[in-house]
Amino acid sequence: MDRINNFSRRDWLKLLTAGAAAACATHSAQAQAAQPVKTAARIVIAGAGAAGLAAASRLAQQLSGAQVTLVDARKEHYYQPGFTLVGAGIKPADYVVSQTGSYVPSGVQWVQERVAEIDPEGNKVVTQSGQVLPYDFLIVATGLQLEYGRIEGMEPGLIGQHGIGSIYNGPDAAAATWGLMSQFATQGGRGVFTRPGTEMKCAGAPLKYTFLSEDRATRQGGRSKAEFVYFSNNAALFSVPIVSEKVRMLFKERNIQTQYHRVLTAIDPGKRIATFKTQEGTEEQNWDFIHIIPPMLAPEAVRNSPLPWQSGNWAAEGWMEVDKGTLRHVRYPNVFGVGDIAGVPKGKTAASVKWQVPVAIDHLVADIQGKQSDARYNGYTSCPLITRLGQAMLVEFDYENNLTPSFPGVIAPLEELWISWVMKTMALKPTYISMLRGQA
Repeated sequence: MDRINNFSRRDWLKLLTAGAAAACATHSAQAQAAQPVKTAARIVIAGAGAAGLAAASRLAQQLSGAQVTLVDARKEHYYQPGFTLVGAGIKPADYVVSQTGSYVPSGVQWVQERVAEIDPEGNKVVTQSGQVLPYDFLIVATGLQLEYGRIEGMEPGLIGQHGIGSIYNGPDAAAATWGLMSQFATQGGRGVFTRPGTEMKCAGAPLKYTFLSEDRATRQGGRSKAEFVYFSNNAALFSVPIVSEKVRMLFKERNIQTQYHRVLTAIDPGKRIATFKTQEGTEEQNWDFIHIIPPMLAPEAVRNSPLPWQSGNWAAEGWMEVDKGTLRHVRYPNVFGVGDIAGVPKGKTAASVKWQVPVAIDHLVADIQGKQSDARYNGYTSCPLITRLGQAMLVEFDYENNLTPSFPGVIAPLEELWISWVMKTMALKPTYISMLRGQA
């Protein structure tokens, strides 16, 4: 802590900038030192989100002569880690929007269509128009699907009305949510904050938004008139026990009530009544402001293919059956799953993509060369857990729930720090863009 206090804010910004530049320079030097592998392999990447674009960039750098095809209809690219910032009034909506085409590397063919079918038996992907794309290797990076319709009475068009907010449905939804949350923070009332019963991307986001809403109410004069209730889908607040306990303590300090084993199943927008499934049955809760995070499943093209887990925790939601260390499909060795779609115990964050993609690509390139790779993904997941405006905890962990701090002895992972806030709001986006370009 003494070391942190001795650093000025300007010193920290210099450190972050120098660190990012050094990381990119190191990668550039390594990329220049390694000669591209010559191959005529056909590689299809299903999905052009963070994982798909990062994979395409790395393949373009490491292979020569390969036919790499990226398949995705999305023309706009969203910096999804910024949705929470937009929803809290910290950043404007356009902060998270850019163009997918800006990140597609030279030499990679971009088929601007939705993936309709994946056939790992026939080694082909079929697009929405019926175009057939045969492959020698397939990287599935389709992300996940928001399922608002699985909450009775809810649909995305309601966001911004009837006190209903949801930051996940894109920048416009996040901005509309900020409008409602700001009003609630001033006027007070009953705030209901939810988390789905499925796997989800950035599982810290429900907590961040609860913390930010409470802090906004404190700053805008509505805290004494407001009640905050967080509904957890299970018996914990976070998957890592020590972090869960820290959040529980912070919630208690700030008088944020917690209800466990509660999953939102229905809403009545007109009456502002939410129905939750509990261990005993169902119960109703009223709201003045409600933050809804929908159930999340694998996209239909993956769910309807042979790729999902056949049994176990991830079968019903359609997550891909990949080896958690190599990201290689367990039954189809020429198929890899990276990003949100991967059925692994941790890792549905952008920071996880940064570590997953190099591992999968290393194994794929080794296959082309007739070699074996010893690269492994250890489950690294990062969550800059904002607890109030100007402070955050930089929580990093692995498959075994071990805390894996990037700055040991300098940034304590369970302390609310200004520097962790700066990393979330300023430093991470440039690193993310470098990742898309294969430079981080």
